[in-house]
Amino acid sequence: MNQLFQPYTLAGRTLANRVVMAPMTRSRAPDDVATEAIALYYAQRATAGLIVSEGTPISREGQGYLFNPGIYTKAQIDGWRLATQSVRALGGSMFAQLWHVGRVSHPSIQPDGKAPVSGSSRIAEGGMAYGYLEDGQPGMVPTTVPRQLTTAEVTRVVGDFADAAANAVEAGFDGVEIHGANGYLLEQFLNPLVNDRDDRYAADSMENRLRFALEVVDAVIARVGRERVGIRLSPYGRLYGMPHYDEIDATYSALVKALGERSIAYVHIMDQSGFIIGADSTANSVAEKIHHLLRVFRADLPETALILAGSMTRKRAEALVEDGTIDLAGFGQPFISNPDLVARLRNGWPLAQPDRATYYGGDARGLIDYPPYSAQ
Repeated sequence: MNQLFQPYTLAGRTLANRVVMAPMTRSRAPDDVATEAIALYYAQRATAGLIVSEGTPISREGQGYLFNPGIYTKAQIDGWRLATQSVRALGGSMFAQLWHVGRVSHPSIQPDGKAPVSGSSRIAEGGMAYGYLEDGQPGMVPTTVPRQLTTAEVTRVVGDFADAAANAVEAGFDGVEIHGANGYLLEQFLNPLVNDRDDRYAADSMENRLRFALEVVDAVIARVGRERVGIRLSPYGRLYGMPHYDEIDATYSALVKALGERSIAYVHIMDQSGFIIGADSTANSVAEKIHHLLRVFRADLPETALILAGSMTRKRAEALVEDGTIDLAGFGQPFISNPDLVARLRNGWPLAQPDRATYYGGDARGLIDYPPYSAQ
């Protein structure tokens, strides 16, 4: 029996299958509020066992890309409610990804044009945000030097995550995924070559580097319950100026062990080896290291599901689920152009190719106009 397409119990809720629609930024919310088109986009893909929403900023300060639907105002809560109700009506489950980009932002997006904030004072080398150009038009802009959060402000940001989690539940989400991956705020504390603090969140010890991430997790658990909490991590990721360091395995092993002790719903690992430009051997080496870490994580997550996303295929997903390495398989870009991806994977139907020019921003084109296989 192929387990990938069989029901799975995730922290007390039954998913129709083990296929996860991974979070993907689409920048289709002109007022930073989820629209009817966004609700339709998710409803079209509700046959996934679990949908994780695009990153939804927990505050204006946490935003690094224009036109992303947030989760910190009443209008945003109401906007997301249409999406969650639509997915639930079709038998799906949906978690909101809670997002604070930290230093991966730009003053044109920030309140009063202020500098972005971070756990660090170091710029995200080579990083780009989606903000306003000098002529006032939206476009890609280089990240700027951030302002390091004070110790008191870090406590406030922890509270912002908890408030956003409560807002997400009010909006009808089944739970929340804390975005701790891809070079954003949580990782800016975790990485000792980025974290240049000298307080209790400093990089001088493992305990201090993990402190912010675990405080966020604990605050969100206290607000909405452990069964509603997931987290996304990207060990060996290099997006937005995240250098590799010697303690990567030890850092993520310690973090995941602590998460397992809290029995949250899931840990979602993003494999970024597919983003590596250069020798195939480098990408293969990173992929092998991540596979090793998955084995370590599996032993420390007796009551917590393990998800893997990144360059996922049906063959890879089936193998990893069948041998117990992971519980759920995340698919990202294939869901853009294949709203019926689960059926296509199950039946071996060919996958439609997405139009990359319509990934971010724009109108309904490239968002809700991809037909299911039977209509092609």
